[in-house]
Amino acid sequence: MVNLGNDWQEMIGKEFEKEYYLKLRTFLKTEYQTQTIYPSMYDIFNALRLTSYSQVKAVILGQDPYHQPNQAHGLCFSVKPNVKIPPSLSNIFKELNEDLGIAVPEHGCLIPWAKQGVLLLNTILTVRAGKPMSHRGQGWEIFTDEVLIQLNKRQKPVIFMLWGSPARKKVNLITNPIHYILEAPHPSPLSAHYGFFGSRHFSKANKILQELGQTSINWDLNS
Repeated sequence: MVNLGNDWQEMIGKEFEKEYYLKLRTFLKTEYQTQTIYPSMYDIFNALRLTSYSQVKAVILGQDPYHQPNQAHGLCFSVKPNVKIPPSLSNIFKELNEDLGIAVPEHGCLIPWAKQGVLLLNTILTVRAGKPMSHRGQGWEIFTDEVLIQLNKRQKPVIFMLWGSPARKKVNLITNPIHYILEAPHPSPLSAHYGFFGSRHFSKANKILQELGQTSINWDLNS
């Protein structure tokens, strides 16, 4: 049984006993034994482990993990230290620089954001090497939808930062009017110029947090 090590266990622990998840678990067991799968099985739930339910201030929703060696480690858009920054993350850093004047960092590890309450969640938590979206439709979407449903129930506001059409489709799960929704195109090179650049989501999120009387997020990975 998966142990998340914080209050997420109480919120979504029951999912690990449901039929869809048991089928997913069987599928993953075979995949990890016979294929190269990212991230490591020990890193699959890092987003939930690093950002507890009660700690969540903002959610950045990705699609599925990076599918090249040594990149994925359980946080959407993030890569391990000393790994080349992928194009989408590079565009995120460009927007961060334009928005808040923060110098582009030399690494792409977003753990400092996660530790400040930014849930870096993918909708699908595993992938076969070199084959993006290869674990689509196996059950992860049901699981991560439940994460969003539980956050929607929360009576403390959450800022949902939905980038790209797969993330934006999840807006129907966010029905509680106390939450905030920031939408933009995906930061990939194919779509960033259609409205991700100039969206100013980082400053907007901090303005919301300040208005709520909460500590703003230090987005600067150089500090």
